[in-house]
Amino acid sequence: MPQKDNDRRVDGGESKGDATDLQLDREVVMEFGGPLGVTAMMLGFPCLMYYFWFSLKYHQGAIFYPTSFDDILPFFQRLSQYFWQSAAPTVWGFQTYGIFCLISATMAAFMPGPHIKGMPIPSLGGKSLDYTCNGVYSWYLLLVVSIVLHVTGVFRLTQIIDHFGELMTAAISFGFIITLLTYLFTMFTPVFGKPHRMSGNIIYDIFMGAPLNPRIGPLDLKLWAEIRVPWIILFYISLSCLLKQYEWLARQVLTLESPVRTRTYGFITAPQAFMVLAHVLYVNACQKGEECIPTTWDIFYEKWGFMLIFWNLAGVPFTYCMSSLYLSLVLGPISWSTSYTVLCYVVLLAAYYAWDTTNSQKCRFRMQQRGIYIERKTFPQLPWGTIKNPRYIKTEHGNLLLTDGWYRYARKFHYTADLVMALSWGIITGFSSFLPYFYPCFFVFVLTHRVVRDNERCAKKYGKDWEKYVQTVPYIFIPYVF
Repeated sequence: MPQKDNDRRVDGGESKGDATDLQLDREVVMEFGGPLGVTAMMLGFPCLMYYFWFSLKYHQGAIFYPTSFDDILPFFQRLSQYFWQSAAPTVWGFQTYGIFCLISATMAAFMPGPHIKGMPIPSLGGKSLDYTCNGVYSWYLLLVVSIVLHVTGVFRLTQIIDHFGELMTAAISFGFIITLLTYLFTMFTPVFGKPHRMSGNIIYDIFMGAPLNPRIGPLDLKLWAEIRVPWIILFYISLSCLLKQYEWLARQVLTLESPVRTRTYGFITAPQAFMVLAHVLYVNACQKGEECIPTTWDIFYEKWGFMLIFWNLAGVPFTYCMSSLYLSLVLGPISWSTSYTVLCYVVLLAAYYAWDTTNSQKCRFRMQQRGIYIERKTFPQLPWGTIKNPRYIKTEHGNLLLTDGWYRYARKFHYTADLVMALSWGIITGFSSFLPYFYPCFFVFVLTHRVVRDNERCAKKYGKDWEKYVQTVPYIFIPYVF
């Protein structure tokens, strides 16, 4: 089926949804509590990240706070001391983080890969932008380079956990700097195109962003930041924790056994290996299925502002790693019972299968209907990832609503699978600290917000067809429950 950039309807021709799409694309809805709420988030998120790091580094993962009025000033003095001891900005931290981003962006811009059409963009008259999906090739090359650098000693991956605070400070700084520069370039130069969907409040617009499709030559900044930075850094943090554990245990064995055997084998624990497996599955899924990303909400609708920039460059990698850090810094070489450990692995793999295939079913359905689907051979391609002759509801708007595969059971089943994976990352650490459970708890809030926003937008967009869809697929997260 040929792609028609200026058509919204699958069968060609003028779509009744053109005017609706344009109206929704221009509509400004104050979210997150408006300017006051987003200001609190921009100031609060970095503080929370540092607080979690200090809790792990100095308080065994415990939540610490002033116990009396007289303790408030010493409490903040202690936080300041922690910062300068373990998170102060360094040239090494900025260089390391900056070089990684530069290498990642260069690969995204110039590595070979298939070209995919994105969703039609109302503000561009229905035009679909081209995206180069070379994530999987860049990912494999990055792994090879990392192994060489680690083995040769040029860059030992254990340095990541050794200098975690410095790297986090660099990431936070990059998040704020790039946010501000992007906003200024968009408002005062034509570099990233015209400002889009502006509220008129400078703080809110900095948070939500000014440009919709910022690019530097062949590099699409949103696509790059969505999958090339956060999940790969998250994986490297977990891998660094595992390698650090291997070296630590090897040193312990030196006092008991011969150096030759210790240097040859070493040890890792099942929980730490679990976290590396969890994160390598996640990052690999993002890279192997990159052709599906241009059809997602973040790329199609969200603007390039603090929300996406900071959270991708700093928030995701340096907060979703709490389980790996907790296992490495607090629990050390701990192992649970075999049955408990096996159960955690089974839950992770089952949830991963559901998450991977659910997302691929939805995205490939969109691509099939628009005539841009390509069959990938990237590993792993899981059974039931593509639906043949799927059932759907055709709307008066011109779009199709999938009611088959996983989506015949629940409208947001991919969220459910994602949340179960997140929960497994906490369960593998036990129940002695809240920090490994921050991610799943925060994720509940994020997913709830997304569902509410998506439901409101779709109700406006599809009208009675949305009501029919909700009746056909009544459950949101859990089939036959909720």
